[in-house]
Order: sequence, then structure tokens, then C-alpha cells
Amino acid sequence: MMSKRLWYIITWPSAILAIIFATWLLILSPSFLQQGWMHIKLVFVVLLICYHLRTHIIFKQLQRNEIKYTSNYMRIWNEGATLILFAIVFLVILRSTINWIFGVVGILLLGVILMLGIKIYKRIRDKNPEA
Repeated sequence: MMSKRLWYIITWPSAILAIIFATWLLILSPSFLQQGWMHIKLVFVVLLICYHLRTHIIFKQLQRNEIKYTSNYMRIWNEGATLILFAIVFLVILRSTINWIFGVVGILLLGVILMLGIKIYKRIRDKNPEA
């Protein structure tokens, strides 16, 4: 019951409001669309929307008690939103202080480090099931 409330009362309305306000901002300031960092940001935003829609499919499967994914897969899936959100926020914050391309490369490296951490954790857990 709480997961349904969280998903339908907080998550979906937040996503819809964010899309509405972002569209409104771009209508009010169309000059943003002429900047390279905004193109990269919009790519990450589209990825986040796709992530959200895919998460909705997973949510519906879990509601029907269809467990198709391992805990390791879900752990990796959970980090996806973190990476995309970090990319969006840091791209906006650092767009004029450093070259935004280095920021994107940094986010990708963070993703690689997170995935390695998950693999190392899984190996440790598999060797020691009590952990």
C-alpha cells in the first residue's frame, strides 16, 4: 500500500510537474536551446524519463508478484537514477566553471566505479553468505 502511495502520489506527480516546468522554462528562455550543455542535459533528461517509465513497468510487475530480476540487478538499476540525476545537476552547476565535457566524462567514470563496487560487494557476499 505504501509503495503505491509513494509511486502515484509523489513520484508520478513530481515527474509530470518537472516536465511541465522544464518546458515552461525553455519556452520563456529559448536561448538555452542554443547552448551545447543544454543539449547534453536534455539527453540525460530523456534518459531519466525512459528510466522512470521502465521503473513503472518493474513496479507493476512487482505488484503482480512477478519477480523477474535478481537483487543484484535491482541494486544496479537503483544506481541508474543516481547517475542520471548527478549528471543533470552537475552539468547545470559546472556548465560555465569547467568544460562540461569533462563533467560528463566524470559522471561516466563515477558509473564505472559504482558498477565495480557492486561487483566487489557481490563477490564478498557470495564468499561469505552471512555478511
